[in-house]
Amino acid sequence: MVSGSTPGAGAGASPAAYGQRVLARRLLRPLAFAAGAAGAAALAAGIALAEGALAGLAAPADRHGARVIRFSLASRYVHRTLPEVLVVPPGSNGRGRPLLVFLHGRGDDGEEANLNSAMFAALAAQGPRAPDVVFPDGGEASYWHDRAGGAWAQYVVDEVIPAALARTGADARRVAIGGLSMGGFGALDLARLNPGRFCAVGADSAALWFRGADSAPGAFDDAADFGRHDLIALAADSNPYARTPVWLDVGSEDPFRAADAALARELRARGAAVQLHVWPGGHESAYWQAHWPSYMRFYARALSRCQLSRERW
Repeated sequence: MVSGSTPGAGAGASPAAYGQRVLARRLLRPLAFAAGAAGAAALAAGIALAEGALAGLAAPADRHGARVIRFSLASRYVHRTLPEVLVVPPGSNGRGRPLLVFLHGRGDDGEEANLNSAMFAALAAQGPRAPDVVFPDGGEASYWHDRAGGAWAQYVVDEVIPAALARTGADARRVAIGGLSMGGFGALDLARLNPGRFCAVGADSAALWFRGADSAPGAFDDAADFGRHDLIALAADSNPYARTPVWLDVGSEDPFRAADAALARELRARGAAVQLHVWPGGHESAYWQAHWPSYMRFYARALSRCQLSRERW
Protein backbone atom coordinates (compact mmCIF):
# COMPACT_ATOMS: atom_id res chain seq x y z
CA MET A 1 0.00 0.00 0.00
CA VAL A 2 1.41 3.38 -1.04
CA SER A 3 0.46 6.71 0.49
CA GLY A 4 1.13 10.26 -0.62
CA SER A 5 4.22 12.42 -0.52
CA THR A 6 5.92 12.78 2.85
CA PRO A 7 8.80 15.02 3.91
CA GLY A 8 10.74 12.08 5.34
CA ALA A 9 12.21 14.21 8.09
CA GLY A 10 10.47 12.57 11.04
CA ALA A 11 8.03 14.06 13.51
CA GLY A 12 9.08 17.44 14.81
CA ALA A 13 12.33 17.58 12.85
CA SER A 14 13.16 20.67 10.82
CA PRO A 15 14.66 20.09 7.35
CA ALA A 16 17.96 21.58 8.54
CA ALA A 17 18.10 19.36 11.63
CA TYR A 18 17.20 16.32 9.58
CA GLY A 19 19.93 17.10 7.07
CA GLN A 20 22.50 17.45 9.84
CA ARG A 21 21.43 14.13 11.37
CA VAL A 22 21.63 12.29 8.02
CA LEU A 23 25.02 13.79 7.17
CA ALA A 24 26.43 12.96 10.59
CA ARG A 25 25.38 9.34 10.21
CA ARG A 26 26.78 9.14 6.68
CA LEU A 27 30.15 10.38 7.88
CA LEU A 28 30.33 8.03 10.86
CA ARG A 29 28.67 4.95 9.38
CA PRO A 30 31.78 3.56 7.57
CA LEU A 31 33.73 3.68 10.85
CA ALA A 32 31.05 1.84 12.75
CA PHE A 33 30.60 -0.70 9.95
CA ALA A 34 34.29 -1.47 9.79
CA ALA A 35 34.47 -1.95 13.54
CA GLY A 36 31.52 -4.35 13.67
CA ALA A 37 29.60 -4.55 16.91
CA ALA A 38 31.97 -2.23 18.73
CA GLY A 39 31.39 0.36 16.05
CA ALA A 40 27.72 0.68 16.96
CA ALA A 41 28.67 2.24 20.29
CA ALA A 42 31.12 4.56 18.57
CA LEU A 43 28.43 5.62 16.13
CA ALA A 44 25.92 6.37 18.85
CA ALA A 45 28.48 8.34 20.84
CA GLY A 46 29.72 10.28 17.84
CA ILE A 47 26.45 11.31 16.21
CA ALA A 48 25.69 14.03 18.75
CA LEU A 49 29.17 15.51 18.40
CA ALA A 50 29.06 15.37 14.62
CA GLU A 51 25.59 16.92 14.47
CA GLY A 52 26.78 19.80 16.62
CA ALA A 53 29.84 20.35 14.48
CA LEU A 54 27.75 20.26 11.31
CA ALA A 55 25.01 22.59 12.57
CA GLY A 56 24.43 25.21 9.96
CA LEU A 57 27.09 23.79 7.64
CA ALA A 58 25.13 21.13 5.73
CA ALA A 59 24.27 22.61 2.33
CA PRO A 60 21.47 21.07 0.26
CA ALA A 61 22.54 19.02 -2.73
CA ASP A 62 22.48 20.64 -6.16
CA ARG A 63 19.76 18.66 -7.93
CA HIS A 64 20.82 19.82 -11.42
CA GLY A 65 17.18 20.21 -12.43
CA ALA A 66 16.00 16.79 -11.25
CA ARG A 67 12.71 16.39 -9.39
CA VAL A 68 12.58 14.52 -6.08
CA ILE A 69 9.38 12.75 -5.02
CA ARG A 70 9.00 11.28 -1.54
CA PHE A 71 6.28 8.82 -0.67
CA SER A 72 5.59 6.14 1.91
CA LEU A 73 4.88 2.49 1.31
CA ALA A 74 3.01 0.26 3.76
CA SER A 75 4.68 -3.10 3.13
CA ARG A 76 2.94 -6.38 3.75
CA TYR A 77 6.28 -8.15 3.38
CA VAL A 78 8.31 -6.33 6.04
CA HIS A 79 5.29 -5.30 8.15
CA ARG A 80 6.03 -1.61 8.42
CA THR A 81 5.58 1.65 6.56
CA LEU A 82 8.76 2.80 4.87
CA PRO A 83 9.82 6.07 3.20
CA GLU A 84 10.79 5.86 -0.46
CA VAL A 85 12.45 8.41 -2.75
CA LEU A 86 12.02 8.82 -6.50
CA VAL A 87 14.26 11.00 -8.65
CA VAL A 88 13.02 12.08 -12.07
CA PRO A 89 15.81 13.37 -14.34
CA PRO A 90 15.80 16.95 -15.61
CA GLY A 91 13.75 17.76 -18.69
CA SER A 92 11.41 14.82 -18.18
CA ASN A 93 8.16 13.90 -16.48
CA GLY A 94 9.51 10.37 -16.04
CA ARG A 95 7.15 8.66 -18.47
CA GLY A 96 8.80 6.18 -20.81
CA ARG A 97 12.18 6.46 -19.13
CA PRO A 98 13.97 3.33 -17.92
CA LEU A 99 14.04 2.73 -14.17
CA LEU A 100 17.09 2.26 -11.95
CA VAL A 101 16.50 0.69 -8.53
CA PHE A 102 19.36 1.74 -6.26
CA LEU A 103 19.84 0.07 -2.86
CA HIS A 104 21.60 1.89 -0.04
CA GLY A 105 24.33 0.68 2.29
CA ARG A 106 24.03 -0.22 5.93
CA GLY A 107 22.50 2.36 8.25
CA ASP A 108 19.23 4.18 8.81
CA ASP A 109 17.91 7.07 6.66
CA GLY A 110 19.29 5.04 3.78
CA GLU A 111 16.75 6.14 1.18
CA GLU A 112 18.21 9.66 1.53
CA ALA A 113 21.86 8.61 1.71
CA ASN A 114 22.65 8.93 -2.00
CA LEU A 115 20.86 12.19 -2.75
CA ASN A 116 24.11 14.08 -3.18
CA SER A 117 25.26 16.57 -5.78
CA ALA A 118 27.54 14.00 -7.42
CA MET A 119 24.65 11.63 -8.08
CA PHE A 120 22.40 14.40 -9.42
CA ALA A 121 25.18 15.71 -11.70
CA ALA A 122 25.91 12.23 -13.05
CA LEU A 123 22.21 11.66 -13.72
CA ALA A 124 21.82 14.97 -15.56
CA ALA A 125 24.89 14.22 -17.68
CA GLN A 126 23.11 11.26 -19.28
CA GLY A 127 20.59 13.58 -20.94
CA PRO A 128 17.76 11.75 -22.71
CA ARG A 129 19.20 8.37 -21.65
CA ALA A 130 18.98 9.20 -17.93
CA PRO A 131 16.74 6.80 -16.00
CA ASP A 132 14.18 7.50 -13.33
CA VAL A 133 15.73 6.33 -10.06
CA VAL A 134 14.04 4.87 -7.00
CA PHE A 135 15.91 4.77 -3.69
CA PRO A 136 14.03 2.38 -1.36
CA ASP A 137 14.43 2.21 2.40
CA GLY A 138 15.98 -1.12 3.38
CA GLY A 139 16.16 -0.58 7.10
CA GLU A 140 19.41 -0.38 9.00
CA ALA A 141 20.75 -3.88 8.31
CA SER A 142 18.29 -5.92 6.24
CA TYR A 143 20.93 -6.81 3.65
CA TRP A 144 18.01 -6.78 1.24
CA HIS A 145 17.19 -10.49 1.49
CA ASP A 146 14.23 -12.47 2.78
CA ARG A 147 14.92 -13.42 6.37
CA ALA A 148 13.29 -13.88 9.76
CA GLY A 149 12.75 -10.15 10.24
CA GLY A 150 10.97 -9.62 6.93
CA ALA A 151 10.85 -10.51 3.24
CA TRP A 152 13.04 -7.65 2.09
CA ALA A 153 13.69 -9.05 -1.38
CA GLN A 154 9.98 -9.52 -2.04
CA TYR A 155 9.36 -6.00 -0.77
CA VAL A 156 11.68 -4.61 -3.47
CA VAL A 157 10.42 -6.81 -6.29
CA ASP A 158 6.69 -6.90 -5.55
CA GLU A 159 6.13 -3.52 -3.90
CA VAL A 160 8.87 -0.95 -4.52
CA ILE A 161 9.34 -1.52 -8.24
CA PRO A 162 5.60 -1.60 -9.12
CA ALA A 163 5.04 1.53 -7.01
CA ALA A 164 7.90 3.36 -8.75
CA LEU A 165 6.67 2.35 -12.20
CA ALA A 166 3.12 3.47 -11.38
CA ARG A 167 4.23 6.85 -10.06
CA THR A 168 6.65 7.68 -12.89
CA GLY A 169 5.20 5.87 -15.89
CA ALA A 170 8.67 4.43 -16.49
CA ASP A 171 9.19 1.64 -19.02
CA ALA A 172 8.56 -1.66 -17.22
CA ARG A 173 10.63 -3.51 -19.84
CA ARG A 174 13.77 -1.55 -18.93
CA VAL A 175 14.65 -1.90 -15.25
CA ALA A 176 18.15 -2.12 -13.77
CA ILE A 177 19.23 -2.69 -10.18
CA GLY A 178 22.31 -1.52 -8.33
CA GLY A 179 23.58 -0.53 -4.93
CA LEU A 180 26.57 0.10 -2.75
CA SER A 181 28.03 -1.87 0.15
CA MET A 182 25.05 -3.68 1.75
CA GLY A 183 23.05 -2.54 -1.27
CA GLY A 184 25.66 -3.91 -3.66
CA PHE A 185 25.23 -7.32 -2.08
CA GLY A 186 21.45 -6.88 -2.24
CA ALA A 187 21.46 -5.94 -5.92
CA LEU A 188 23.56 -8.97 -6.85
CA ASP A 189 21.37 -11.26 -4.76
CA LEU A 190 18.08 -9.89 -6.11
CA ALA A 191 19.26 -10.17 -9.71
CA ARG A 192 20.39 -13.75 -9.02
CA LEU A 193 16.97 -14.66 -7.68
CA ASN A 194 15.09 -12.92 -10.51
CA PRO A 195 16.86 -14.02 -13.70
CA GLY A 196 15.90 -12.19 -16.87
CA ARG A 197 13.99 -9.44 -15.10
CA PHE A 198 16.75 -6.80 -14.94
CA CYS A 199 18.60 -5.20 -17.81
CA ALA A 200 21.75 -4.74 -15.73
CA VAL A 201 23.05 -5.19 -12.20
CA GLY A 202 25.68 -3.06 -10.49
CA ALA A 203 27.46 -3.46 -7.16
CA ASP A 204 29.77 -0.79 -5.76
CA SER A 205 32.00 -2.01 -2.91
CA ALA A 206 29.66 -4.96 -2.42
CA ALA A 207 29.59 -6.32 1.14
CA LEU A 208 30.68 -9.92 0.51
CA TRP A 209 32.36 -12.46 2.75
CA PHE A 210 34.03 -15.82 2.19
CA ARG A 211 32.64 -17.19 5.45
CA GLY A 212 29.54 -16.50 7.44
CA ALA A 213 31.62 -16.28 10.60
CA ASP A 214 33.36 -13.21 9.16
CA SER A 215 30.18 -11.34 8.19
CA ALA A 216 29.05 -8.15 9.89
CA PRO A 217 26.81 -8.52 12.96
CA GLY A 218 23.19 -8.75 11.86
CA ALA A 219 23.93 -9.30 8.18
CA PHE A 220 22.49 -12.83 8.29
CA ASP A 221 20.23 -14.67 10.71
CA ASP A 222 22.51 -17.70 11.06
CA ALA A 223 24.86 -19.97 9.14
CA ALA A 224 22.02 -21.41 7.07
CA ASP A 225 20.87 -17.94 6.07
CA PHE A 226 24.41 -17.04 4.99
CA GLY A 227 24.65 -20.26 2.99
CA ARG A 228 21.47 -19.46 1.05
CA HIS A 229 22.97 -16.13 0.00
CA ASP A 230 26.68 -16.95 -0.28
CA LEU A 231 27.18 -15.33 -3.67
CA ILE A 232 30.78 -16.46 -4.11
CA ALA A 233 30.05 -20.12 -3.41
CA LEU A 234 26.90 -20.04 -5.54
CA ALA A 235 28.81 -18.48 -8.45
CA ALA A 236 31.30 -21.34 -8.27
CA ASP A 237 28.46 -23.67 -9.25
CA SER A 238 26.72 -21.61 -11.93
CA ASN A 239 26.30 -18.18 -13.48
CA PRO A 240 22.87 -16.90 -12.41
CA TYR A 241 23.07 -13.73 -14.52
CA ALA A 242 23.43 -15.36 -17.96
CA ARG A 243 24.50 -12.47 -20.26
CA THR A 244 22.99 -9.66 -18.20
CA PRO A 245 25.68 -6.94 -17.83
CA VAL A 246 27.21 -7.05 -14.34
CA TRP A 247 29.27 -4.17 -12.93
CA LEU A 248 31.55 -4.52 -9.91
CA ASP A 249 33.84 -1.87 -8.48
CA VAL A 250 35.78 -1.63 -5.24
CA GLY A 251 38.42 0.58 -3.67
CA SER A 252 42.03 -0.55 -3.55
CA GLU A 253 41.97 -0.19 0.26
CA ASP A 254 38.47 -1.60 0.75
CA PRO A 255 38.24 -4.61 3.09
CA PHE A 256 35.82 -6.21 0.60
CA ARG A 257 38.29 -6.07 -2.30
CA ALA A 258 39.37 -9.71 -2.12
CA ALA A 259 35.84 -11.08 -1.90
CA ASP A 260 34.54 -8.85 -4.68
CA ALA A 261 37.41 -9.87 -6.94
CA ALA A 262 36.76 -13.54 -6.15
CA LEU A 263 33.13 -13.17 -7.22
CA ALA A 264 34.20 -11.55 -10.49
CA ARG A 265 36.61 -14.44 -11.19
CA GLU A 266 33.98 -17.09 -10.55
CA LEU A 267 31.43 -15.35 -12.75
CA ARG A 268 33.88 -14.77 -15.61
CA ALA A 269 34.89 -18.43 -15.51
CA ARG A 270 31.24 -19.32 -16.13
CA GLY A 271 30.62 -16.89 -18.98
CA ALA A 272 29.08 -13.92 -17.19
CA ALA A 273 29.32 -10.48 -18.81
CA VAL A 274 31.04 -8.97 -15.78
CA GLN A 275 33.42 -6.05 -15.46
CA LEU A 276 35.45 -5.31 -12.33
CA HIS A 277 37.05 -1.97 -11.57
CA VAL A 278 39.53 -1.44 -8.72
CA TRP A 279 40.12 2.25 -8.09
CA PRO A 280 42.09 4.07 -5.38
CA GLY A 281 40.14 4.52 -2.17
CA GLY A 282 38.43 2.78 0.68
CA HIS A 283 34.93 1.87 1.84
CA GLU A 284 33.66 5.44 2.13
CA SER A 285 31.30 8.00 0.68
CA ALA A 286 34.13 10.02 -0.91
CA TYR A 287 35.01 7.00 -3.05
CA TRP A 288 31.42 6.42 -4.21
CA GLN A 289 30.72 10.07 -4.94
CA ALA A 290 33.85 10.25 -7.10
CA HIS A 291 32.55 7.44 -9.30
CA TRP A 292 28.88 8.32 -9.78
CA PRO A 293 29.63 9.41 -13.40
CA SER A 294 30.91 5.91 -14.20
CA TYR A 295 27.98 4.27 -12.44
CA MET A 296 25.38 6.28 -14.31
CA ARG A 297 27.08 5.75 -17.68
CA PHE A 298 26.98 2.00 -17.11
CA TYR A 299 23.27 1.96 -16.24
CA ALA A 300 22.26 4.40 -18.99
CA ARG A 301 24.14 2.46 -21.65
CA ALA A 302 22.82 -0.94 -20.57
CA LEU A 303 19.24 0.34 -20.29
CA SER A 304 19.38 2.02 -23.70
CA ARG A 305 20.33 -1.30 -25.28
CA CYS A 306 17.85 -3.42 -23.38
CA GLN A 307 14.31 -4.22 -24.42
CA LEU A 308 12.98 -7.27 -22.66
CA SER A 309 10.47 -9.21 -24.75
CA ARG A 310 7.59 -8.34 -22.44
CA GLU A 311 6.78 -6.34 -19.37
CA ARG A 312 8.29 -8.13 -16.38
CA TRP A 313 6.78 -6.19 -13.48
